[in-house]
Amino acid sequence: MAKILIVDDDSLARESLARIIKKMGHEASEAGSVGSAREKLKEEAFDLVFSDVRMPDGSGLDLLPEIRASSSAPEVIIVTGFGDPDGAELAIKKGAWDYIEKPLSVKPVMLCVERALQYRDKKRTASQPVALKVEGIVGASPKLRACLDTLAQAASSEANVLITGETGTGKELFAWAIHRNSARSGRNFVVVDCAALPETLVESTLFGHVRGAFTGADKPRDGLVRQADGGTLFLDEIGELSVSIQRAFLRVLQEKRFRPVGGGQEVSSDFRLVAATNRHLEDLIRAGGFREDLLFRLRTLALELPPLREMKEDIKDLMLHYLVRFCEQYDIPMKAYSPDFLEVLLNYDWPGNIRELIQALEKAIISAKEEPVLFPKHLPDHIRIHLARAAVLQKRAPTPSPETGPAAAGPALNLKDFREAELTRIEKNYLSSLLRRTNGEVGEACRISGLSRSRLYTLLKKYGLKPSG
Repeated sequence: MAKILIVDDDSLARESLARIIKKMGHEASEAGSVGSAREKLKEEAFDLVFSDVRMPDGSGLDLLPEIRASSSAPEVIIVTGFGDPDGAELAIKKGAWDYIEKPLSVKPVMLCVERALQYRDKKRTASQPVALKVEGIVGASPKLRACLDTLAQAASSEANVLITGETGTGKELFAWAIHRNSARSGRNFVVVDCAALPETLVESTLFGHVRGAFTGADKPRDGLVRQADGGTLFLDEIGELSVSIQRAFLRVLQEKRFRPVGGGQEVSSDFRLVAATNRHLEDLIRAGGFREDLLFRLRTLALELPPLREMKEDIKDLMLHYLVRFCEQYDIPMKAYSPDFLEVLLNYDWPGNIRELIQALEKAIISAKEEPVLFPKHLPDHIRIHLARAAVLQKRAPTPSPETGPAAAGPALNLKDFREAELTRIEKNYLSSLLRRTNGEVGEACRISGLSRSRLYTLLKKYGLKPSG
C-alpha cells in the first residue's frame, strides 16, 4: 500500500481523487494549500503526490522541486484545470512524473498511479547510495540536490551530457565533478573553450595536424580530441562553434574517428563528451546557427543549473565556505560578519551568479584588512548602489488601487508576487465577464470556459461572485 498526498484547493477535486486512490487500496492524504502540503511533507513520508498548479498561496510548479527534494522523494503528478503547454514543459523539466488535465477520468488516473508507483519501486530497488566527490559544490537547497542527482546519473554512465545555465552558475565545476566521479577519473580531463578557438586554427586545435600540413607546422601535433582519449572531453560554450566545425565534430562524435589536418589516415579517440553553454541552443537552431542533429547527440543527459537567485537558501553556506577559503589564502584569522552583511547577500539578485558572489566575498576580505568583522561597506560598491536604488524606488512606488490594479505597482513587487496579483485580477475580470455573458447560467458558463462545475463554483466563491443557479 502506497501513501499518496493530494494537493488541491478544490475540496471536491481532492475528495474525488482520494476515492479513486482508496479504491486502488492505497492511503490518501489531503492538503488544501501549498503551505499545508509543506507541513505534511515534513511530518510524513509519501510515495506519490498529486499537485494542482494554481492555489491561493502559491503554485504547484514552484512546490514541485521541494516535493522531489523531501526526505521520501515522492514522484509528482501535476494536475491542472488550465491547459498550458508551457506549464506542461516546465513541470517535466522540474522532475514531474506526468502532467494531466482536469476533469480527471478514473481509468487514466488509475493507470498513471500504477505506472508511477511501479517506476518508483524499480528505481528504489536499483538505486545504491553514492558518495559523490563534489569539491567546490556547496549548498543543500532542493534545486541543488536535484542537480546532484543528475550528476550522479551522469557519473555512473558513459552518456554524453549537456550542461546549461547562466554565466557563473558553475558549469565547468559540474563537468569536473562528472569526470572525477566516473570510471574515467584516472585519465585526462581536457577543456576546450569553444569561444576562444582561433577561427583559422580550429580544426588543427581540435583534431591535430601532421608535419608540413601548413606553414609553421614543423612537427606533428595531437589535437585536444586525441588528448582526451580514455578520458573526458569538455566543450565549454559549445554554442560558439561555427556550423562548419559542428558538421565535422558531429561525425567525430558518432564514429570516434577523425583525420588530422593534412593527414591521410584516420585516428581514433575513445573520449566521453560533456558540453556546456549559456545560450539557448533551440533558439540558435531556429536562427540557423546550430545543428539540430548535433544537439540530439549532445543532450543524452541534460543538466540545467539554476541561477543563484533561485537558490537563496544556499547563500549562507557559500559565504561561509569562501570566507574560510579566502582567510586561509590571505593567511588572516577567520572573520565574523554582521547580520546586515548577510542580509545584503540575501537581498541582492546576483546576475553574475556564484562567480559574482565569490568575487564579492574576496573583495570584502581584502577591504576589511585587519578588521575582524565584515560589514556591507566592505562589499563592492555596485552591489550596495543597486540595493540602495531599489529601496528608494520601493518607497516611491504608488500603492496599488482597484483603479490602477497591480500592474501599476509592478516594479515595486517581486516577479512572483506580481505574477500572482496579475493572475488574480485577470481571473476575476474573466469570471465577471463570463457571468454577464451567460446571465449567470452555470451550465453555459462551464461550456464556454471549459471548467468543471466544481472548479467554477470554487473560483466564484474565491472571488465573491454569485451565479444565478
